[in-house]
Parts: sequence; C-alpha cells; structure tokens
Amino acid sequence: MVSPEAMREYFQLDPEIIFLNHGSFGATPKPVFDIYQEWQRRLERQPVKFLGREISGLLKEARASLGEYLNVSGNDLTFVSNATFGVNIVARSLKLGQGDEVLSTNHEYGACENVWNYLSQRQGFSYKKQAIPLPIKSRQEIIEQIWQGVTENTKVLYLSHITSPTALIFPVEELCAKAKAAGILTVIDGAHAPGQLALDLTKMDVDFYTGNCHKWLCSAKGAGFLYVRPELQDLIEPVIIGWGLNREPSLGSKFLDYYDWLGTNDFANYLSVPAAIDFQNKFNWPEVRQSCHEKLTDVLKTINTQTGCVSVYPGTSFYSQLAIVELPRVKDPSEFKNKLYDDYKIEIPLTQHSSKTFARISVQAYTTKQDLEALVVALNELFDNKALTD
Repeated sequence: MVSPEAMREYFQLDPEIIFLNHGSFGATPKPVFDIYQEWQRRLERQPVKFLGREISGLLKEARASLGEYLNVSGNDLTFVSNATFGVNIVARSLKLGQGDEVLSTNHEYGACENVWNYLSQRQGFSYKKQAIPLPIKSRQEIIEQIWQGVTENTKVLYLSHITSPTALIFPVEELCAKAKAAGILTVIDGAHAPGQLALDLTKMDVDFYTGNCHKWLCSAKGAGFLYVRPELQDLIEPVIIGWGLNREPSLGSKFLDYYDWLGTNDFANYLSVPAAIDFQNKFNWPEVRQSCHEKLTDVLKTINTQTGCVSVYPGTSFYSQLAIVELPRVKDPSEFKNKLYDDYKIEIPLTQHSSKTFARISVQAYTTKQDLEALVVALNELFDNKALTD
C-alpha cells in the first residue's frame, strides 16, 4: 500500500496545512483533476459538437461506471451537483400533504432539514425528528429508537447513511427493509458514503438514494448523483424545467430526460467520476480505508483518554474514516477552531450536538500519524489555555 506521505503527493493540498477536514468538501487527486480539466478543454475545442452531439453518450458512459460502482443500472441514476440537490428533487416530487408524516432524526444535515421544513410548511405534512442520544449503545437500539416514531401516517423515512454532525453510520439496510414491509418510502442521504463505505444499493433495497462523488470518492467538485428505484421513477418531477419536459423519452425514461440536459453547463465534474473510481481502484481503496480507520480509532482513544470523555460510539463499526470526539470545557467553539488553524495550521471543523462541542476528524489516504499527533499536541496546549476553556 502507498504510504500517506507518498499519497499526499497525488493531492494539491497546501503542504503547510494539516488537513483533517476532507469531509466538508473533499480533495481531488492530481490525475483525476487532470482528466477533469481535459474534459473542459475538449468542450472548449468544439463546444457545439461536445454539447450538441456527444454529451448524452458521454454522460451515459459515466453513469454506467458509477452504476457498476454502486451495483445498480446506470439508467437508474442521474447526475446532480450535490446530495442536497438530490434531496430537493425527491422531496419536491413526492405528493405529501395534510396528515402525512416524514420521519427523520436529530442527526441530519441542516440544509436538507431545511428542505423538509420548508415543504412541510407549504404543503401541510409533518416533519418529525426522533432523538438518537449519544453515546450510542447498539445498532438495534438505533433501529428501535427510530422506529418508535413510526405511525400510521408515516409516508417517508429520511435518514443520512453517515451523519454529518456526528459521523455515525446508521443501519440503513435494516431500516429500509422495515420501511418497505410497512409501505414507507425510504430516502437516504449518502453525502459522505461513496468512497468511505462499500456500497451496494441493490442489496440495500432503497427507494431513493442521493450521494456526493466529490467528497470521499474524490471526483471534481460539484458531482453527485440521485438513484431512484425503477418502479418509482414516474414519481420524480423536474425541479428545473428544460428540454426534457415534453419530448418523447430519448434516454430510456422521463426521469433521465428531465435531468440529463438542463441547458449549457460544464459537465466535466460529472465526467471526472469514472476517473475517481479508477484512481481508487488502482490503489486498492478498501485497504486504504482500513488503514485510515485504524489511525482514526487510535487518535479517538488518545483524545478521549486525554479529556476523560466517553466515546460516542460503542464500537469501531459505527464510523469509517470520519468521526467526532468530545472537546469538554470549550467556551467558544469558533474561537477554539480559529486557534487550531491560526496557531497550529490544523484545518478541522468543530460541531455542536446535544449542547456539547466535538471535533470532527477526517482521515484520508494522505493523512499521516504525524498529522494526528500534531492535533493531540495542539489540543493539549489549548486545553491549558484558560481563555479558551472553563
């Protein structure tokens, strides 16, 4: 396996910065970025040929590559700019109204929560959030806690695969099975999952799944996807009206026609996805992920020993390459975060959940043990700073 130090050379990240925030926007390897730019140059060489005659076929090939990666047909996927866009498509397409309920949790991503809250106020349905308290005890407890919120009015179960504020891997496969048996539609936000988890959407048996390719899969920015189970694709409506609205289906389904061509755009980000998949295949990414996971596990133990806090996870299977660790007694999370960056050149987000402050640590292929040791040293010193802690 290529060492983290060698892997760092494949990325364009500032060498002066200890980058422990891959989870926010990702980072694209140089070979993938080169292919991304080559697609842009190809567009500029002959825009009419590229956009007028070639792009549909090129997008079909890219969808096929991504479909193979996710173990679904590429014809059941459409590219979107990000997972939030995918959630918008599904939420706006479903005919939810007075008396209907969408069930979720208190671990969801704020922008996507805004989607459901906004539509619930306009359409009259209820958006309910089940509290999943930390620390977590077991997968079964998560399932039971979520299912306590199900009623005869529950029409949709909306969950993150890996939660953004708490980096918790939800047992979505089991929950999708329970929902299907109860006649409840499943909408899964997989923003952090591609590249961080081995995905099999067919086995998951999910109804709607949206994810980002530009985070842990490392494609160019602005590349995500929406998968819709074939028998439910007629439910999907266009959020943006374009040429695909009234024409006879030319791509195999109205679902694809609605979102394949919305007008002039730079499609290079979508076309970079196969290159990102190839890059990770070249470096045996399951092995890379496991190495990252082990380093993350070690640093979580070290920091929890340092602070005396209990891990929010009952075992290592509840996170992958992204995890949170409690930072007790921090007065101002924003100031604390700024000190980490300004004084120690550590880029890492601080999040708040259940009135507690956490550091969310990302460990990617380029993250060294020295990077994580530097975080431990910095936290030690900042915890002793009475201006920052109680």
